[in-house]
Amino acid sequence: MRLYGLILFTSLFASCTERRFDTVITNVAVYDGSENAAVMGDVGIIADTISAVGDLSNATAAVTVDGTGLALAPGFIDSHSHHDRGLSSAPDALAAVSQGITTIIVGQDGGSEVPITKYFQHLADSPVAVNIGSYSGHNSIRSQVLGNDFKRKATQEEVARMITMLKADMEEGALGLSSGLEYDPGIYSSKEEVLALSKVLKPYGGRYISHLRSEDRYFWDALHEIITIGKEAAIPVQISHFKLAMRSLWGKADSTLNILDRARKDGINITADLYPYTYWSSTIRVLFPDRNFKDEKEADFILREVTTPEGIVFSNYQPNPEYNGKTLAEVSLQQKLTASKMLIELIRRLDDCDEKFGECDGSIVATSMKEEDVVALMRWEFTNICSDGASAGRHPRGFGAFARMLAHYVRESEALTLQQAIHKMTALSAQNLGLTQRGVIKPGYFADLVLFDPEQVADNATIKKPQALSSGIVRVWVNGTEVYNASGTTKKYPGKVLRRVSL
Repeated sequence: MRLYGLILFTSLFASCTERRFDTVITNVAVYDGSENAAVMGDVGIIADTISAVGDLSNATAAVTVDGTGLALAPGFIDSHSHHDRGLSSAPDALAAVSQGITTIIVGQDGGSEVPITKYFQHLADSPVAVNIGSYSGHNSIRSQVLGNDFKRKATQEEVARMITMLKADMEEGALGLSSGLEYDPGIYSSKEEVLALSKVLKPYGGRYISHLRSEDRYFWDALHEIITIGKEAAIPVQISHFKLAMRSLWGKADSTLNILDRARKDGINITADLYPYTYWSSTIRVLFPDRNFKDEKEADFILREVTTPEGIVFSNYQPNPEYNGKTLAEVSLQQKLTASKMLIELIRRLDDCDEKFGECDGSIVATSMKEEDVVALMRWEFTNICSDGASAGRHPRGFGAFARMLAHYVRESEALTLQQAIHKMTALSAQNLGLTQRGVIKPGYFADLVLFDPEQVADNATIKKPQALSSGIVRVWVNGTEVYNASGTTKKYPGKVLRRVSL
């Protein structure tokens, strides 16, 4: 039930009749980003800032938007995003803004622009529709230092060079360090290397976010590693795209959360983000953490314990694009090979492609999680929502993650209340990232806002149609400027660079 009332702020009513706003959104159910129920009222915007919240019936505005029957939330903050890919040619960020995302945090999975200062300057010179913050990527820095000779531990001198590069990024405003420890070259790094880099962050107020070293076979050890980093480096740490991605881990969400709760009781600021799907997207090589690509027993294990031949869908298999959209089971049948032999053969062909053309894409979408675990991890008090999505690719999260939260996990399954879901997409995300003045509808905060219909909002993106737009997202504002409405993107680019030092 919606609660009717007013949100009162100091001096609001003394001044509202004298003030003119650039935009007023009226008669709307305001979900302020907390876990409180909605309050009916109006929101006034001046320039890039929320100026007033309450009864603005006597105020005037250049633009008045009637929010009757709709909900207004803070703009959604995507704490783990790859939507920066392609923004230079498509700065309207359609995939993001069409699902209500107003801020994306990039430099994820250990991959970032190096040095980050050039990237930030490019965004300042050529703004886009959304706000962007970035981590400094461990894999990117490691690649700069070790080059092609990365299948080994780094020397002390090499770690020192990485530290110098990380410090430079932190001084330019990176949020912290990201790692992708299932990917090359980070998979070859020692725990000591990652810890040494993480210890750089505390004086800067930085954070560590990690695609764990394992989300399946070695999950418990990987979980211990990030907890140890949080303890030894004395910094906030965040688990990227939280999941239990192997059959033997299914049903162990409670055990996982107990470990994290104990860590928090011990003073370790550990949090997580999660996308609302049971399937992931990555390179096919990530299925082999020991890089034993010719081991048929390992392939058998993968297709029995990690995923299935029917659960692997080819997203962008560069050696043979005809496989895109097909499952491993379908390709195996077509090639008259067992699924395990086909998996090994596909990586061999990918290696051949690499030798001929450089690094070739072998992207897949794979089902590895159980819905019950996704919900349990999602409900954890310190888990915020992300997309891990991009504007291209076959995983529907790029266009649908946040709308799916509102449709499937709120309206349909009732796993969360609407205010809980909004909190996990806004204020909690800002808190887990160290962002200020965003993620809450409150005077003095930046006017990042999403107006939507709670009864109609829905994700329409699927594996077969991954770029289908969500429905029920009515209007989206970034820093007070409307960037999306029923007609599509507005081709306005008010997004700001979110440097850590200016947050």
